[in-house]
Amino acid sequence: QVKLVESGGGLVQAGGSLRLSCAASGLTSNPYAMGWYRQVPGKQRELVAVVTSSGSPYYGTSVKGRSTISRDDAKNTVYLQMNSLKPEDTAVYSCVTDRIGCPGVVRGLPVDRCFASWGQGTQVTVSS
Repeated sequence: QVKLVESGGGLVQAGGSLRLSCAASGLTSNPYAMGWYRQVPGKQRELVAVVTSSGSPYYGTSVKGRSTISRDDAKNTVYLQMNSLKPEDTAVYSCVTDRIGCPGVVRGLPVDRCFASWGQGTQVTVSS
């Protein structure tokens, strides 16, 4: 069973930076796509960024230009560097991986239904 453990969340002032990490265990092979979603209570879950095994990233519009996603397959870890943080970035950030046979990115676009493994999430709070 795949287990994803996030770290790196916390409280930061607007304009600051955070680097989230997600370590995966229980993998039988490297996922094709790994990434991050975020959710605020009462709002729809939002994709933040995903990255494929070839290193191709996809960013949600709300973080594009301010964030960088990367992965280290030797460590089964995916990272999210977030800069110029805004109060509206406050959310629980969850790590995801896609499942075998269901690529999480097709023709450069994410496929939500393929992200089958989820972490517990890490809280990011940006103060104004």
